[in-house]
Amino acid sequence: MGREPASDTAAAARQARYGKLPERIRFADMAEEVEAAPRSGVNTYDPEGSWKNYSCLALDLGL
Repeated sequence: MGREPASDTAAAARQARYGKLPERIRFADMAEEVEAAPRSGVNTYDPEGSWKNYSCLALDLGL
Protein backbone atom coordinates (compact mmCIF):
# COMPACT_ATOMS: atom_id res chain seq x y z
CA MET A 1 0.00 0.00 0.00
CA GLY A 2 2.86 2.37 0.67
CA ARG A 3 4.14 2.01 -2.92
CA GLU A 4 1.12 3.50 -4.69
CA PRO A 5 2.02 7.19 -4.09
CA ALA A 6 5.57 6.52 -5.24
CA SER A 7 4.35 5.04 -8.54
CA ASP A 8 1.99 7.98 -9.00
CA THR A 9 4.91 10.32 -8.45
CA ALA A 10 7.01 8.34 -10.90
CA ALA A 11 4.15 8.29 -13.41
CA ALA A 12 3.74 12.05 -13.06
CA ALA A 13 7.48 12.55 -13.60
CA ARG A 14 7.39 10.35 -16.72
CA GLN A 15 4.36 12.20 -18.02
CA ALA A 16 6.09 15.54 -17.47
CA ARG A 17 9.24 14.39 -19.25
CA TYR A 18 7.85 12.17 -22.02
CA GLY A 19 4.20 13.22 -22.15
CA LYS A 20 4.35 15.00 -25.49
CA LEU A 21 6.26 14.59 -28.70
CA PRO A 22 8.96 17.09 -29.62
CA GLU A 23 8.18 19.75 -32.19
CA ARG A 24 8.21 18.52 -35.78
CA ILE A 25 11.24 19.54 -37.84
CA ARG A 26 10.53 20.51 -41.44
CA PHE A 27 12.49 18.71 -44.16
CA ALA A 28 13.71 22.02 -45.52
CA ASP A 29 15.36 22.70 -42.15
CA MET A 30 17.13 19.31 -42.22
CA ALA A 31 18.46 19.46 -45.78
CA GLU A 32 21.26 21.75 -46.82
CA GLU A 33 21.87 22.65 -50.43
CA VAL A 34 25.50 23.16 -51.33
CA GLU A 35 26.67 24.01 -54.80
CA ALA A 36 29.07 21.44 -56.18
CA ALA A 37 32.50 22.44 -57.33
CA PRO A 38 32.64 22.88 -61.09
CA ARG A 39 34.25 20.02 -62.97
CA SER A 40 37.02 20.85 -65.31
CA GLY A 41 36.99 19.37 -68.78
CA VAL A 42 40.46 17.94 -68.25
CA ASN A 43 40.82 14.32 -67.26
CA THR A 44 42.14 14.51 -63.71
CA TYR A 45 43.05 10.83 -63.28
CA ASP A 46 46.06 10.50 -61.01
CA PRO A 47 47.57 6.98 -61.12
CA GLU A 48 49.80 7.74 -58.13
CA GLY A 49 46.85 8.77 -55.99
CA SER A 50 44.40 6.13 -57.22
CA TRP A 51 45.22 3.85 -54.28
CA LYS A 52 43.26 6.24 -52.04
CA ASN A 53 39.98 5.34 -53.76
CA TYR A 54 39.79 1.67 -52.88
CA SER A 55 41.48 -1.11 -50.99
CA CYS A 56 41.55 -4.67 -52.24
CA LEU A 57 43.44 -7.45 -50.50
CA ALA A 58 44.07 -9.30 -53.76
CA LEU A 59 45.64 -6.21 -55.29
CA ASP A 60 47.62 -5.54 -52.14
CA LEU A 61 49.05 -9.05 -52.34
CA GLY A 62 49.76 -8.69 -56.06
CA LEU A 63 47.37 -11.46 -57.09
